[in-house]
Amino acid sequence: VTQNMSFLRNVFLYKCLFALTFWNHVSLSVEDELFTSVSNNFPEDDSNQKIKSLPLLYTNSNQSKADFDWVVIQNTTESLSLSEITDDNVEKLIALLSNFRQGSRLQNLTLTNMSVDWNALMEIFQTVWHSSIEYFNTNNVTQLSDVESYNFDYSGTSMKALTMKKIIITDMYFTQDDLYKIFADMNIADMTIADSEMIHMLCPSSKSPFRYLNFLKNDLTDFLFQKCDNLLQLETLILQKNKFESLRKVSFMTSRMKSLKYLDMSYNLLRHDGADVQCQWAESLTELDLSSNQLADVVFECLPINVKKLSLQNNQINNVPRGVAELKSLEELNLASNRLADLPGCSGFTSLQFLNIEMNSILTPSADFFQSCPRVRELQAGHNPFKCSCELQAFIRLERRSGGKLFGWPAAYVCEYPEGLRGTELKDFHLSLLACNTTLLLVTALLLTLLLVAAVAFLCIYLDVPWYVRMTWQWTQTKRRAWHNPPGDQGAVLQFHAFISYSERDSLWVKNELIPNLEKGEGCVQLCQHERNFIPGKSIVENIINCIEKSYKSIFVLSPNFVQSEWCHYELYFAHHKLFSENSNSLILILLEPIPPYLIPARYHKLKALMAKRTYVEWPKERSKRALFWANLRAAININLPKADENLSEETD
Repeated sequence: VTQNMSFLRNVFLYKCLFALTFWNHVSLSVEDELFTSVSNNFPEDDSNQKIKSLPLLYTNSNQSKADFDWVVIQNTTESLSLSEITDDNVEKLIALLSNFRQGSRLQNLTLTNMSVDWNALMEIFQTVWHSSIEYFNTNNVTQLSDVESYNFDYSGTSMKALTMKKIIITDMYFTQDDLYKIFADMNIADMTIADSEMIHMLCPSSKSPFRYLNFLKNDLTDFLFQKCDNLLQLETLILQKNKFESLRKVSFMTSRMKSLKYLDMSYNLLRHDGADVQCQWAESLTELDLSSNQLADVVFECLPINVKKLSLQNNQINNVPRGVAELKSLEELNLASNRLADLPGCSGFTSLQFLNIEMNSILTPSADFFQSCPRVRELQAGHNPFKCSCELQAFIRLERRSGGKLFGWPAAYVCEYPEGLRGTELKDFHLSLLACNTTLLLVTALLLTLLLVAAVAFLCIYLDVPWYVRMTWQWTQTKRRAWHNPPGDQGAVLQFHAFISYSERDSLWVKNELIPNLEKGEGCVQLCQHERNFIPGKSIVENIINCIEKSYKSIFVLSPNFVQSEWCHYELYFAHHKLFSENSNSLILILLEPIPPYLIPARYHKLKALMAKRTYVEWPKERSKRALFWANLRAAININLPKADENLSEETD
């Protein structure tokens, strides 16, 4: 029975090998056929393309499962993708891959959902290394057994790139070199190990051909590649989403990578304390991504001097210090999502062409940005909390002059403050030039004030307002003293028939004609004349006011001399004031000589009004008419004065 079972087992294996050989022969035959048809459409120079899109040799509408218990996801002449690799079928997979020797068309291999032990995993890698495969991808791999030392043969390979994602090592206690040395010494150009909780990677033991290393989303720390001299050809290094903390140590890591051009350190825990030890970056580094870290303003003290493209997005930068960093080669700078309050200058970035400063704390960006940064071709400053005020007007005008250099205008540029303008696009925000120019506003206000003062001064001078104010003050003071007179004082009881106001130059006519003719005869008229009746010790103005108030009428002798007399003007003013305050008809105007209008000063507008509205009597030149003149004048001032006043008048005389 045992012999029969052994015989049947051997027959079954021979049949499997025959079927496998036949399947491979058919595949290669069809492959030759397809390659011949495709090669007519593609020139020979395109033979180094990574993946050529060719018809599937073995596909269904859904994933197909072969007789070997794995799932065939893709199967073409150049690409093969398998899933569900386990210890049960890994030997068959290795046997299958062994058929694709160098010279075969298969270039791309993808293995997904693998659960195999360490030795089987290494056998798969070793088989791939000596096959025609150039691009090997693994995804979701679980290593089941202990990690052991493996003597890996790197010679004679066609491999160019290895990508491993979600690799799980179940062995918790193993020698680190047994695992990391296998991958560190691989003689390929590109290697990716992502999302695998990898905590370390060794420096290659000899000069490495690595040009591209991607260790995305692992647990690598600052100890990676320190003092590593064997990555001289490395051009791209991606260490995104790891656990790096010291920017200075990162710079030391790159200092020996003489060909490094691109470094991605985003989404780490990087800080820089600004220590006295200077950072040492690779001189070849031209593109650096430090976004989403914990870097502050001092980061500008630790940057590669030849960097052309720099990303510091989503850090804790409040200000770009001037005079600290001289990045003369920098062309593109990303400072989005920081804490900046204004646009940075370009004193240290003389070649800057692109600047992203979106989502910061900029209320009123500086309007002189493009003057300090003449080479900038594009500025991204949207999504900031803009304060729509006068200070922002200059920035809005800057957009009009920049010629479309503001990226995202106008949708990304919206007012945040004040509350009433929230949501308003900056292009729709307008204020007048006068409202925003403080100097112009002050000059305008000053000019208007000066014009107003000049107008008031002109009116005051033209209308003689100071004189009237002074006279009003004198009248008020006289009235106040009158109200405080002793009880025996009779106040403003009429004592005279008339008060005579005249110019001193007309005194001869008054003394020779007016007074004698009015005071002669029965019932003589009592006249108040300043030479006779002004009380010594009182002010002239007070005497004038007293005489006017104690006289029934006020006679004004008008002539060109009258309008030239200041005191005559006082007397006319107080008499006119009495005319309105007491509503009395107490003014008598005698025109001694005609007065040309041009001789009457501007402040005598009351005299002009009186002469225009009231009847005045003219001194007749013919003697025959003078008797009637005196009769009319005596009749105008005739009144019976109180007898008590007579004694008072005599005492006064």
